[in-house]
Amino acid sequence: MLLDAKRDAIRANLLAWFDANRRDLPWRQTRDPYRILVSEVMLQQTQVDRVIPYYHAFLDRFPTVQALAEAPTAGVITVWAGLGYNRRAVNLQRTARYVVSERNGEFPRSVPDLIALPGIGPYTAGAIACFAFEQDVAFLDTNMRRVLHRLFVGVDVPKLAAKESELIELATELVPPGDGWRWNQALIEFGARQSTARRPACVICPLQADCNAFPAIQSALATLPAGTRLKKEGPFSGSNRFYRGRVVDLLREETRSAGVPIAALGPMVRENYSEADEPWLYDLVRGLERDGLAEVAENGASYDAGPVVKLPG
Repeated sequence: MLLDAKRDAIRANLLAWFDANRRDLPWRQTRDPYRILVSEVMLQQTQVDRVIPYYHAFLDRFPTVQALAEAPTAGVITVWAGLGYNRRAVNLQRTARYVVSERNGEFPRSVPDLIALPGIGPYTAGAIACFAFEQDVAFLDTNMRRVLHRLFVGVDVPKLAAKESELIELATELVPPGDGWRWNQALIEFGARQSTARRPACVICPLQADCNAFPAIQSALATLPAGTRLKKEGPFSGSNRFYRGRVVDLLREETRSAGVPIAALGPMVRENYSEADEPWLYDLVRGLERDGLAEVAENGASYDAGPVVKLPG
Protein backbone atom coordinates (compact mmCIF):
# COMPACT_ATOMS: atom_id res chain seq x y z
CA MET A 1 0.00 0.00 0.00
CA LEU A 2 1.20 3.49 -0.82
CA LEU A 3 1.31 6.18 1.80
CA ASP A 4 -1.66 8.45 1.19
CA ALA A 5 0.47 11.60 1.39
CA LYS A 6 2.94 10.44 -1.28
CA ARG A 7 0.19 9.12 -3.55
CA ASP A 8 -1.81 12.33 -3.30
CA ALA A 9 1.27 14.52 -3.87
CA ILE A 10 2.31 12.58 -6.97
CA ARG A 11 -1.21 12.66 -8.39
CA ALA A 12 -1.60 16.40 -7.84
CA ASN A 13 1.85 17.37 -9.12
CA LEU A 14 1.80 15.12 -12.18
CA LEU A 15 -1.69 16.17 -13.27
CA ALA A 16 -0.79 19.83 -12.80
CA TRP A 17 2.33 19.31 -14.93
CA PHE A 18 0.24 17.59 -17.61
CA ASP A 19 -2.34 20.36 -17.72
CA ALA A 20 0.46 22.87 -18.29
CA ASN A 21 2.55 20.82 -20.73
CA ARG A 22 0.24 18.46 -22.63
CA ARG A 23 0.61 18.29 -26.39
CA ASP A 24 -2.42 18.65 -28.62
CA LEU A 25 -2.14 15.21 -30.24
CA PRO A 26 -4.80 14.03 -32.72
CA TRP A 27 -5.56 10.77 -30.91
CA ARG A 28 -6.37 12.77 -27.78
CA GLN A 29 -9.27 14.36 -29.68
CA THR A 30 -11.16 11.10 -30.25
CA ARG A 31 -12.82 8.31 -28.31
CA ASP A 32 -13.12 6.03 -31.35
CA PRO A 33 -11.54 2.68 -30.34
CA TYR A 34 -10.40 2.03 -33.92
CA ARG A 35 -8.51 5.33 -34.08
CA ILE A 36 -7.06 4.75 -30.62
CA LEU A 37 -5.88 1.31 -31.77
CA VAL A 38 -4.21 2.76 -34.88
CA SER A 39 -2.40 5.39 -32.82
CA GLU A 40 -1.23 2.92 -30.18
CA VAL A 41 0.14 0.48 -32.76
CA MET A 42 1.94 3.27 -34.61
CA LEU A 43 3.41 4.66 -31.39
CA GLN A 44 5.08 1.35 -30.55
CA GLN A 45 8.81 2.14 -30.92
CA THR A 46 8.15 5.24 -33.04
CA GLN A 47 8.35 8.84 -31.85
CA VAL A 48 5.23 10.98 -31.70
CA ASP A 49 6.39 13.60 -34.19
CA ARG A 50 7.03 10.93 -36.82
CA VAL A 51 3.71 9.20 -36.18
CA ILE A 52 1.39 12.20 -36.61
CA PRO A 53 1.53 12.51 -40.44
CA TYR A 54 1.34 8.74 -40.88
CA TYR A 55 -1.65 8.57 -38.53
CA HIS A 56 -3.55 11.09 -40.66
CA ALA A 57 -2.55 9.43 -43.95
CA PHE A 58 -3.49 5.96 -42.71
CA LEU A 59 -6.92 7.09 -41.54
CA ASP A 60 -7.50 8.97 -44.78
CA ARG A 61 -6.94 5.69 -46.63
CA PHE A 62 -8.64 3.41 -44.08
CA PRO A 63 -11.10 5.62 -42.15
CA THR A 64 -12.95 2.76 -40.44
CA VAL A 65 -12.19 -0.67 -39.08
CA GLN A 66 -14.32 -2.07 -41.94
CA ALA A 67 -12.18 -0.29 -44.54
CA LEU A 68 -8.97 -1.67 -43.04
CA ALA A 69 -10.37 -5.18 -42.78
CA GLU A 70 -11.42 -5.22 -46.44
CA ALA A 71 -8.19 -3.75 -47.85
CA PRO A 72 -5.55 -5.87 -49.60
CA THR A 73 -2.67 -6.53 -47.22
CA ALA A 74 -0.22 -5.25 -49.83
CA GLY A 75 -2.02 -1.90 -49.79
CA VAL A 76 -1.82 -1.71 -46.00
CA ILE A 77 1.90 -2.42 -46.03
CA THR A 78 2.39 0.20 -48.75
CA VAL A 79 0.60 2.93 -46.78
CA TRP A 80 2.72 1.97 -43.76
CA ALA A 81 5.91 2.80 -45.70
CA GLY A 82 8.31 4.92 -43.65
CA LEU A 83 7.11 3.89 -40.20
CA GLY A 84 9.30 0.81 -39.89
CA TYR A 85 8.52 -2.37 -37.97
CA ASN A 86 6.22 -3.41 -40.83
CA ARG A 87 4.85 -6.39 -38.94
CA ARG A 88 2.75 -3.92 -36.95
CA ALA A 89 0.72 -3.14 -40.07
CA VAL A 90 -0.10 -6.81 -40.63
CA ASN A 91 -1.06 -7.34 -36.99
CA LEU A 92 -3.23 -4.23 -37.04
CA GLN A 93 -5.16 -5.56 -40.01
CA ARG A 94 -5.51 -8.97 -38.32
CA THR A 95 -7.20 -7.25 -35.40
CA ALA A 96 -9.47 -5.26 -37.73
CA ARG A 97 -10.52 -8.35 -39.67
CA TYR A 98 -11.37 -10.20 -36.47
CA VAL A 99 -13.43 -7.29 -35.11
CA VAL A 100 -15.37 -7.11 -38.38
CA SER A 101 -15.87 -10.83 -38.93
CA GLU A 102 -16.41 -11.98 -35.33
CA ARG A 103 -17.82 -8.90 -33.58
CA ASN A 104 -19.82 -7.14 -36.31
CA GLY A 105 -17.34 -4.27 -36.34
CA GLU A 106 -17.78 -3.45 -32.64
CA PHE A 107 -14.80 -3.34 -30.28
CA PRO A 108 -15.27 -4.96 -26.86
CA ARG A 109 -15.05 -2.62 -23.88
CA SER A 110 -13.49 -4.72 -21.11
CA VAL A 111 -9.77 -5.34 -20.81
CA PRO A 112 -10.11 -9.18 -20.77
CA ASP A 113 -12.24 -9.11 -23.94
CA LEU A 114 -9.84 -6.70 -25.64
CA ILE A 115 -6.85 -8.91 -24.80
CA ALA A 116 -8.69 -11.79 -26.47
CA LEU A 117 -8.49 -9.98 -29.83
CA PRO A 118 -5.63 -11.16 -32.07
CA GLY A 119 -2.65 -8.82 -31.99
CA ILE A 120 -3.73 -7.09 -28.75
CA GLY A 121 -1.59 -7.31 -25.62
CA PRO A 122 -2.18 -6.08 -22.05
CA TYR A 123 -0.89 -2.56 -22.72
CA THR A 124 -2.94 -1.97 -25.88
CA ALA A 125 -6.05 -3.46 -24.25
CA GLY A 126 -5.67 -1.13 -21.29
CA ALA A 127 -5.04 1.86 -23.56
CA ILE A 128 -8.21 1.21 -25.59
CA ALA A 129 -10.31 0.64 -22.45
CA CYS A 130 -9.01 3.88 -20.94
CA PHE A 131 -8.58 6.22 -23.90
CA ALA A 132 -11.64 5.10 -25.90
CA PHE A 133 -14.05 4.09 -23.13
CA GLU A 134 -12.60 6.24 -20.30
CA GLN A 135 -12.27 3.36 -17.85
CA ASP A 136 -10.07 3.75 -14.76
CA VAL A 137 -7.65 0.94 -15.62
CA ALA A 138 -3.89 0.61 -15.12
CA PHE A 139 -1.48 -0.49 -17.84
CA LEU A 140 2.20 0.03 -18.56
CA ASP A 141 4.26 1.00 -21.57
CA THR A 142 7.99 1.73 -21.49
CA ASN A 143 7.56 5.36 -20.45
CA MET A 144 5.01 4.63 -17.73
CA ARG A 145 7.06 1.76 -16.37
CA ARG A 146 10.19 3.91 -16.16
CA VAL A 147 8.41 6.73 -14.29
CA LEU A 148 6.86 4.41 -11.70
CA HIS A 149 10.10 2.52 -11.21
CA ARG A 150 12.04 5.71 -10.55
CA LEU A 151 9.41 7.12 -8.23
CA PHE A 152 8.84 4.08 -6.05
CA VAL A 153 11.76 1.68 -6.56
CA GLY A 154 14.81 3.64 -7.69
CA VAL A 155 17.07 3.79 -10.73
CA ASP A 156 15.82 1.66 -13.60
CA VAL A 157 18.76 -0.65 -14.23
CA PRO A 158 18.38 -4.41 -14.85
CA LYS A 159 19.96 -5.61 -11.61
CA LEU A 160 17.57 -3.44 -9.58
CA ALA A 161 14.47 -3.93 -11.72
CA ALA A 162 11.17 -4.47 -9.95
CA LYS A 163 8.78 -7.22 -11.00
CA GLU A 164 6.12 -6.30 -13.52
CA SER A 165 3.42 -7.42 -11.09
CA GLU A 166 4.74 -4.98 -8.48
CA LEU A 167 4.65 -2.07 -10.91
CA ILE A 168 1.14 -2.94 -12.09
CA GLU A 169 0.00 -2.99 -8.46
CA LEU A 170 1.51 0.48 -7.98
CA ALA A 171 -0.06 1.73 -11.20
CA THR A 172 -3.48 0.42 -10.18
CA GLU A 173 -3.37 2.14 -6.80
CA LEU A 174 -2.31 5.44 -8.35
CA VAL A 175 -5.16 5.81 -10.88
CA PRO A 176 -7.42 8.58 -9.53
CA PRO A 177 -11.06 7.40 -9.45
CA GLY A 178 -12.99 8.99 -12.29
CA ASP A 179 -9.89 10.51 -13.87
CA GLY A 180 -8.12 7.53 -15.45
CA TRP A 181 -8.00 9.05 -18.94
CA ARG A 182 -6.15 12.17 -17.84
CA TRP A 183 -3.91 10.29 -15.40
CA ASN A 184 -2.66 7.70 -17.88
CA GLN A 185 -2.13 10.32 -20.56
CA ALA A 186 -0.13 12.34 -18.03
CA LEU A 187 2.02 9.37 -17.05
CA ILE A 188 2.87 8.62 -20.69
CA GLU A 189 3.60 12.27 -21.45
CA PHE A 190 5.81 12.66 -18.39
CA GLY A 191 7.92 9.64 -19.32
CA ALA A 192 8.24 10.81 -22.91
CA ARG A 193 9.19 14.42 -22.17
CA GLN A 194 10.39 14.84 -18.58
CA SER A 195 11.61 11.60 -17.01
CA THR A 196 13.23 10.38 -20.21
CA ALA A 197 15.47 7.35 -20.53
CA ARG A 198 18.59 9.15 -21.73
CA ARG A 199 18.59 12.61 -20.21
CA PRO A 200 15.90 13.07 -17.54
CA ALA A 201 15.20 16.68 -16.55
CA CYS A 202 15.52 16.01 -12.83
CA VAL A 203 16.52 19.54 -11.85
CA ILE A 204 13.14 20.95 -12.90
CA CYS A 205 11.07 17.86 -12.12
CA PRO A 206 7.85 18.54 -10.15
CA LEU A 207 8.05 15.02 -8.66
CA GLN A 208 11.65 15.39 -7.48
CA ALA A 209 10.78 15.39 -3.77
CA ASP A 210 8.94 12.07 -4.07
CA CYS A 211 11.36 10.29 -6.45
CA ASN A 212 13.46 7.46 -5.05
CA ALA A 213 15.80 7.60 -8.05
CA PHE A 214 16.53 11.34 -7.97
CA PRO A 215 19.79 11.27 -5.94
CA ALA A 216 21.32 8.41 -7.94
CA ILE A 217 20.36 9.85 -11.33
CA GLN A 218 21.71 13.27 -10.44
CA SER A 219 24.98 11.70 -9.33
CA ALA A 220 25.25 9.72 -12.59
CA LEU A 221 24.48 12.75 -14.76
CA ALA A 222 27.04 14.87 -12.94
CA THR A 223 29.85 12.51 -13.98
CA LEU A 224 28.94 12.49 -17.70
CA PRO A 225 30.36 14.91 -20.28
CA ALA A 226 27.93 17.57 -21.46
CA GLY A 227 25.42 16.20 -23.95
CA THR A 228 26.04 12.56 -23.00
CA ARG A 229 22.94 10.45 -22.44
CA LEU A 230 22.38 7.77 -19.84
CA LYS A 231 21.58 5.15 -22.49
CA LYS A 232 23.00 4.60 -25.94
CA GLU A 233 21.17 3.36 -29.01
CA GLY A 234 22.08 -0.08 -30.26
CA PRO A 235 23.30 -0.49 -33.85
CA PHE A 236 20.54 -0.68 -36.45
CA SER A 237 22.30 -0.47 -39.83
CA GLY A 238 23.43 -3.93 -40.84
CA SER A 239 21.01 -5.73 -38.53
CA ASN A 240 18.45 -8.24 -39.77
CA ARG A 241 15.70 -5.71 -39.00
CA PHE A 242 17.50 -3.24 -41.28
CA TYR A 243 17.56 -5.71 -44.18
CA ARG A 244 13.98 -6.82 -43.59
CA GLY A 245 12.96 -3.20 -43.98
CA ARG A 246 14.96 -2.86 -47.19
CA VAL A 247 13.25 -5.90 -48.71
CA VAL A 248 9.77 -4.62 -47.85
CA ASP A 249 10.64 -1.15 -49.20
CA LEU A 250 11.71 -2.70 -52.51
CA LEU A 251 8.53 -4.75 -52.76
CA ARG A 252 6.41 -1.65 -52.12
CA GLU A 253 7.53 -0.06 -55.38
CA GLU A 254 4.81 -0.19 -58.01
CA THR A 255 7.22 -1.64 -60.56
CA ARG A 256 7.73 -4.60 -58.22
CA SER A 257 4.05 -5.55 -58.04
CA ALA A 258 4.75 -8.82 -59.88
CA GLY A 259 7.50 -9.62 -57.39
CA VAL A 260 11.27 -9.84 -57.46
CA PRO A 261 13.13 -13.08 -58.26
CA ILE A 262 15.01 -14.07 -55.15
CA ALA A 263 18.14 -14.51 -57.27
CA ALA A 264 18.02 -10.78 -58.03
CA LEU A 265 16.93 -9.67 -54.58
CA GLY A 266 20.19 -10.22 -52.70
CA PRO A 267 22.35 -7.66 -54.58
CA MET A 268 19.49 -5.15 -54.37
CA VAL A 269 19.38 -5.14 -50.58
CA ARG A 270 22.93 -5.93 -49.49
CA GLU A 271 26.24 -4.58 -50.74
CA ASN A 272 28.87 -7.16 -51.70
CA TYR A 273 26.22 -9.88 -51.79
CA SER A 274 27.56 -13.27 -52.89
CA GLU A 275 26.38 -16.87 -53.24
CA ALA A 276 27.62 -17.53 -49.72
CA ASP A 277 24.86 -15.17 -48.50
CA GLU A 278 22.02 -17.19 -50.05
CA PRO A 279 21.12 -19.12 -46.85
CA TRP A 280 20.91 -15.81 -44.96
CA LEU A 281 18.66 -14.30 -47.67
CA TYR A 282 16.33 -17.31 -47.73
CA ASP A 283 16.02 -17.20 -43.92
CA LEU A 284 15.29 -13.47 -44.10
CA VAL A 285 12.59 -13.88 -46.75
CA ARG A 286 10.98 -16.86 -45.03
CA GLY A 287 10.85 -14.83 -41.82
CA LEU A 288 9.02 -12.06 -43.67
CA GLU A 289 6.61 -14.65 -45.06
CA ARG A 290 5.92 -16.08 -41.59
CA ASP A 291 5.16 -12.57 -40.35
CA GLY A 292 2.71 -11.92 -43.19
CA LEU A 293 4.91 -9.29 -44.83
CA ALA A 294 5.79 -11.17 -48.02
CA GLU A 295 4.79 -14.09 -50.21
CA VAL A 296 7.21 -16.49 -51.87
CA ALA A 297 6.04 -18.25 -55.03
CA GLU A 298 7.64 -20.15 -57.86
CA ASN A 299 8.54 -17.99 -60.83
CA GLY A 300 6.27 -19.10 -63.66
CA ALA A 301 8.25 -17.12 -66.21
CA SER A 302 11.59 -18.72 -65.54
CA TYR A 303 12.31 -21.74 -63.40
CA ASP A 304 16.02 -20.93 -63.43
CA ALA A 305 15.39 -17.60 -61.73
CA GLY A 306 14.04 -19.40 -58.68
CA PRO A 307 11.19 -18.21 -56.42
CA VAL A 308 9.69 -14.75 -56.63
CA VAL A 309 9.16 -12.57 -53.55
CA LYS A 310 6.25 -10.11 -53.43
CA LEU A 311 3.93 -8.36 -51.02
CA PRO A 312 1.01 -10.47 -49.77
CA GLY A 313 -2.24 -10.19 -51.71
